[in-house]
Amino acid sequence: MTEGSTIFSQIIDGTTPADIVYDGGDTLFFRDIAPKAPVHIVAITKKAISSLQDMTEEDTVLLGKLMHDITTVADAQGLKEGGYRVITNVGNDAGQEVKHLHFHILGGEPLGPLRCQ
Repeated sequence: MTEGSTIFSQIIDGTTPADIVYDGGDTLFFRDIAPKAPVHIVAITKKAISSLQDMTEEDTVLLGKLMHDITTVADAQGLKEGGYRVITNVGNDAGQEVKHLHFHILGGEPLGPLRCQ
């Protein structure tokens, strides 16, 4: 990877394959390679933003669109009726492994209380 490049930027530019479930133009959704639930989809912006903490005022419209696209994808995956969880990690202490803002959509079974381990 080049400096500043992440696995997500490689998925965006097509140099790393992913199981894409939705392309929203400036957003992208793909199946997690190590799923934690029957449905586990990663939602990203195509614009490189390191984390939620690093978003700017000009990113608010894009992040709003990402949230809307999350509901579209969750509905298409059959999660609307039973519900689903949306998670993002911000920084090392929260477990953020890829320095590109992303959200996890988890569902397809009762998830129970949030467990941090």
